[in-house]
Amino acid sequence: MNSSSGPVDTLREHGSGMLADLTFAIGWVVAVSLFFEFVQGPQWAYYLFMVAGVAAYFGFFWSLDVAREQRKRS
Repeated sequence: MNSSSGPVDTLREHGSGMLADLTFAIGWVVAVSLFFEFVQGPQWAYYLFMVAGVAAYFGFFWSLDVAREQRKRS
């Protein structure tokens, strides 16, 4: 039997983080898609906004970590 953890163990260990990642990704894609449905922008700008979601993801969660650290200090 393999000693590595299975998918259930991974979900137990990282479940809330994975849920936050999924929620952010779905929210970003929906927001960008709705925005570009409304403004009917060029296709290259749509893809640029989708790629910008990677930077937005890291910036958002980095700012949450900074806020949590500041909250612990005060």
